[in-house]
Amino acid sequence: MWAQIDFTKISLITADSRNVKPDSIFVAIKGQGADGHDYIERAIQSGAKIIVAERDAPVPDGIKIYKVENTRLALSQLAACFYGAQPENIVAVTGTNGKSSIVTFTEQIWQALGHNATSLGTLSGGLTSPDPLALHEILAERAHEGVTHLALEASSHGLHQHRLDSVNIKAAGFTNLSHDHLDYHADMDEYLSAKSRLFSELLSKDGVAVLNADTPEFEKLASATKAQILSYGWQGRDLKIVKADPLQNGIAATLEIFGRRYDLTIPLIGAFQLSNLLCALGLSFLSAQPDTALIEKSVRALETIKPARGRLQPVYGHPEGASIYIDYAHTPDALETVLKTLRPHTKGRLVCVVGCGGDRDKTKRPLMGRIAFDNSESVIITDDNPRNEKPVDIRKQVLAGIPSIKHNKLVLEIGDRAAAIDHSIQTLKQYDTLVIAGKGHESGQSLESRIIIPFDDYEQAVKAIENMRD
Repeated sequence: MWAQIDFTKISLITADSRNVKPDSIFVAIKGQGADGHDYIERAIQSGAKIIVAERDAPVPDGIKIYKVENTRLALSQLAACFYGAQPENIVAVTGTNGKSSIVTFTEQIWQALGHNATSLGTLSGGLTSPDPLALHEILAERAHEGVTHLALEASSHGLHQHRLDSVNIKAAGFTNLSHDHLDYHADMDEYLSAKSRLFSELLSKDGVAVLNADTPEFEKLASATKAQILSYGWQGRDLKIVKADPLQNGIAATLEIFGRRYDLTIPLIGAFQLSNLLCALGLSFLSAQPDTALIEKSVRALETIKPARGRLQPVYGHPEGASIYIDYAHTPDALETVLKTLRPHTKGRLVCVVGCGGDRDKTKRPLMGRIAFDNSESVIITDDNPRNEKPVDIRKQVLAGIPSIKHNKLVLEIGDRAAAIDHSIQTLKQYDTLVIAGKGHESGQSLESRIIIPFDDYEQAVKAIENMRD
């Protein structure tokens, strides 16, 4: 259908009637708050040359209208046609946790092999999956810059809204599925269904599905895809974790890659990072049957891997020698994983600073409080991104998951996040470990009316340490 359009004569494609200018394509999308079909006339008055809609609409002579079943899908297709170029080798990863780490690891593996590689997602683009117009503009820019290999995150929102449908994905990975985003998806089945689209609809039969064999979703996803499958994890067939012993600043790991064993020292904290690494490794191969030389070079690159920003990112320099980590864990599963990961590395107390974001899934709040309490010696409940909710109400809901809260001196409520971080760092002793959870890489705190104030957990932790030395 879109082959009929001469895109060299199109000035702009947009789903926002306010952005329309002469010779634009206006795509009418029905959103949660507004319906683009109600603004078709305005778009035409502003100079739209082509209208794409899901239902018939009267248009004057000289204006072309295309009627389609799904305008979100059409927007992705049009964006791909309009911007044209994409890096030659694109891989995508979906799952509740681990996406940012995996795309960062994949990028590092490719770079170690000499490829012009990059990643796109929460850490690099601001959004896990940008809207298709922004996404394809970025892909075209990267291709023109000479990038040949790109790893991107695929969120459930982005997959459900067809943002990635026209991206040429050669390999796709799945991490896990846990309690999150139920403010958007009706239930966990719908949540999984959105993520499954990456394997059942977006990945071709010539592609590679890199699936976590340790998850209950493995069989369902394996049966849903026509692509070749690489399984990874402790139960992995192709990419297997055999042994993982915690070191002070890393892991002594034994991995089995396509039947051959490798003893490696991985400079990351947490056995779960080995799963993320294996997913990245599988994606980086771009094939279910990589040659031996590629396997050898890629596996050795794992020994120089660096953690993603805000993902168990260490903060050094505490006067007592305590360990401090910044982590993005903002779901019950992620928080539990991080705390259990740090336990073997902790000889003293394990301290957790945590909160929950406003205008998001409320059902996870008491779960977060309980998990922090059950897996730490000391908990400080603080503000995350309260947005348009009252911070005190959010904290109350988090605290509701903690038993005997009124008589528990090991649980504190300090709403001011900077004060909470300062207090936690000042009270650390030798051999203690602190994790500041929830915001990770974020450089701002979201308040009401979309106000964002500068705030970085890492910078605040560094400042707190410096204050102790003054």
